[in-house]
Amino acid sequence: MLALEGIKILDLAHLPPGALCTMILGDLGADVIKIEAPAGAGGRGAGVNASLSRVERDKQAAFDALNRNKRSIGLNLRSEKGRQIFYRLAETTDVIVEGFRPGVIKRLGVDYEAIKTINPRVIYCSLSGYGQDGPYSSLPGHDVNYISIAGALGLLGTSDGPPIVPLNLLADFAGASLHGVIGILTALVARDKTGVGQYVDIAYTDGVMSLLTWFISNYFSSGAMFKKGETWLHGAYPYYGVYEAKDGKYVSLGCVEPWFWENLCRALGKEEYIPYHVSPEHFLHKPEGEKWEEISSSLKQVFLTKTRDEWFEFLTQKDVPVGKVYTLDEVFRDPQVLHRQMVVEIEHPTLGKVKQAGIAIKLSETPGKIRRLSPLFGEHTEEILMGLGYTQTQISELHQAKVIG
Repeated sequence: MLALEGIKILDLAHLPPGALCTMILGDLGADVIKIEAPAGAGGRGAGVNASLSRVERDKQAAFDALNRNKRSIGLNLRSEKGRQIFYRLAETTDVIVEGFRPGVIKRLGVDYEAIKTINPRVIYCSLSGYGQDGPYSSLPGHDVNYISIAGALGLLGTSDGPPIVPLNLLADFAGASLHGVIGILTALVARDKTGVGQYVDIAYTDGVMSLLTWFISNYFSSGAMFKKGETWLHGAYPYYGVYEAKDGKYVSLGCVEPWFWENLCRALGKEEYIPYHVSPEHFLHKPEGEKWEEISSSLKQVFLTKTRDEWFEFLTQKDVPVGKVYTLDEVFRDPQVLHRQMVVEIEHPTLGKVKQAGIAIKLSETPGKIRRLSPLFGEHTEEILMGLGYTQTQISELHQAKVIG
């Protein structure tokens, strides 16, 4: 048994953050139907990858983990017949997820207000940059814009340089994807109590601000102004940061607690530095005084005497929080990553074994499962329509009319 077995989801997300949201739900057992616009349907995503060869599409789908555990139907929602098919699907669906800019889905006639008249138990989740209301709701944007407005970008970087743009993990995949999953699962629990569905409005920007709750709480309580590159969590202090090793690779240190700092100092033969551990002023201010410069310089020189992996082996034995800074290709050989099955191999009918990222949520009784690889565009169109009661003749007519693909 899978935890979300029996839950049906219509996926209108069309962008990676929404796809990750529904991937997680699919991994946990939900039946996810990906709604894709066929070529000629209009819209920016219509007919995407249509020019690729079958071999190229097979390979792309095999490694596309974001769309695994999903079925695909090509459906033109700009046509009346296409909308009628969507309505029939929505009658028995539990969750709908969409990721368009506010207003688009209403113009297509498949917004929450339209669907809840058909199915009052539906949970309808919208993922958008700034949310469905407010002065910025209609503005275009991407991760870098949302983390700017939320205050995260202004905290990233060195004290004497501009903000450093990170990967799109904060707004796209944590702010939207993960908060979307939480919102949907919470609404499903609420529906068990109330018997009715609800609208879930997830804004990428709101999600980033939620991630900053600890920093925001400190600001509201004391007026604390965290500045990029100047606090203990920015790497300004020697006990929490990154050091280059002998082989040009890097190790990360996280010796925030005094006992871990003491373990490090003793391991390095630098006992005189033990008193210089974290203190409250480090939360807000960059190091002041020559002693901190001395400690930082000394540690930099020490770490150049061994390779990255030698330091990891040595310091883990001394109970020091240390990590190897990996390049992406190294991650997939790490024994902890492999043990936790965060790299999995799945059999493909023509490509053999393909690798994907594993399932992060570990459940003891109802663990997630990769039941199918990402579908080709429209791979399950006929199967889904026949499940709705359409005949083969009707399906052929819909194909000819370019309603489905």
